[in-house]
Amino acid sequence: MDTEPTTTTTSTPPPESTSPSPTTSAPEPTPTTPAEPPKPKSSEEIAAEAESLKERGNTFFKSSQYTDAIRLYTQAIDLLPTSPAYLTNRAAAFMALKQFRPALNDCQAASSLQSSDPQAKTLVRLARCQHSLGQSTAALSTLRAVLELEPGNAQAIQLQGKVLELEAHLRNFDGARERKEWALARLALDKCLQSIEGQGGEVPAEWRLWRIELDLARGNWDAANTAANDALRMQPNSPDALTLRGNVLFLSGKLPQALQHAQSALRFDPGHEPAQRLRKRVKDVERIKEEGNTAFKSNKLEEALAKYTEALERIGEKEEEGKGGQIRATLLSNRATTLVKLSRHEEALVDTEASLALAPSSYKALRTRARINLHLEKYDSAIADFKASIQQAEFDDMLNDVKSMKVELKKAEAELKRSKTKDYYKILGVPRDCNEVEIKKGYRRESLKHHPDKGGDEEKFKLVVEAHAVLSDPARRERYDLGEDEDGLNDGGGMGGGMGGMSPQDMANLFAHFGAGGPAGFGGGGGGFSSGGYGGGGGGSFHSHSHSSYGGRGPFGF
Repeated sequence: MDTEPTTTTTSTPPPESTSPSPTTSAPEPTPTTPAEPPKPKSSEEIAAEAESLKERGNTFFKSSQYTDAIRLYTQAIDLLPTSPAYLTNRAAAFMALKQFRPALNDCQAASSLQSSDPQAKTLVRLARCQHSLGQSTAALSTLRAVLELEPGNAQAIQLQGKVLELEAHLRNFDGARERKEWALARLALDKCLQSIEGQGGEVPAEWRLWRIELDLARGNWDAANTAANDALRMQPNSPDALTLRGNVLFLSGKLPQALQHAQSALRFDPGHEPAQRLRKRVKDVERIKEEGNTAFKSNKLEEALAKYTEALERIGEKEEEGKGGQIRATLLSNRATTLVKLSRHEEALVDTEASLALAPSSYKALRTRARINLHLEKYDSAIADFKASIQQAEFDDMLNDVKSMKVELKKAEAELKRSKTKDYYKILGVPRDCNEVEIKKGYRRESLKHHPDKGGDEEKFKLVVEAHAVLSDPARRERYDLGEDEDGLNDGGGMGGGMGGMSPQDMANLFAHFGAGGPAGFGGGGGGFSSGGYGGGGGGSFHSHSHSSYGGRGPFGF
């Protein structure tokens, strides 16, 4: 390796020291003559030194020691800044190190110095830098100038083909993005990126922002987050990059972090309108969402519904923003839960489906849909959703929710089993969370409706009796709700005292509905009950079946 020229300097030795004798005085100090300033170098000497530096730089360049070559070329440029050759040589060294931006600056400076006599070599080097920085339009313009000078320049022709290919990918990207064909747009952009990155070029900052926007539009949140981090790492002080990263966080449901990014962007550029809009949007949605949550917890359901709806309107569902993203999914899930509490299950199902379309792995939305499907008696769907919700909640380490959902799953499986046999709640026409009074009222109502002597269906009447026998007994009802086999006729006691657990007063109230004289089979004129049929007023149509159907117990043969 060459070394810097050795500069030899001579110094005046210190004067000899003589000690004064004790009897003589010290000699007077000798005055020193100031050093003469160095003689200015002639232009010929400067040119020669610069040329020497360039040649030494060329030696380093040929041995791939590009950093040392750049250092020497820089010294030569400092001596003779009007020499384009030194600039183009340094540009070549920068290009070898894939530092295309300083290389571009050198090529542009050299080209300006050669404006009266353009050089194809300089222009080709300039076009390479422009292509490597994604400046395809400028590169094509430079290459046209080269081919005007040298129509057969092989390097220019080859490079022109690459730049035209890049231009085609950019046109495809613009067209696909305009048509909102996001997958095609991403494919075209990837081709553009490969064209630059394949030769170690520098991807334009704008392209990095395009990649974020495309991932947002496709609802690919992980990729959008990664792309946003990459863009911000390359340009940490860019208001555009900060704002776009903030928007990704907002749509991902991370509102405090989104607000921080918007505020950081405004610190760099207080008048940055996209950042101003993002800051307002985040603050509004966060405030309205919390107001909705507060209203829900206070059981002010209509108010909560209105707040969630207002927040959803602020979020919107633009396709360019992944139709609202995970923050919209959360608000839709919240609104669905509110609608369930308001017994508006069909509307709640619509919101839940929309929420899961945006965030398929949300265990809370899956749980809500399971509960809605259970209410709508779509048992298979409810069971599938409960299982999926439990699996996701286990992955999220939400163990308390897992435990409660396993209980709900067991009940859903019991409902499915029951739907294929007998649904005692439906038979009595009561809700599944009914109380004792509702069960009794349902039993009376359905007994009167289906009693054979009132023209009802005998089989349905028997089912009413069975249903009441099970649901009126808390222990048997609990077993029935958990899917255990419970038959209203197989408890060893018939219907509990001869009438499905009804008290004599209940029986009297029931029969009072048939009038004072009573129909045939109820002992007209208020007569007593005979041991066969329903009393002394005639056997009644139900008489011949009473013993065999209800176990032969009680005054009615029940």
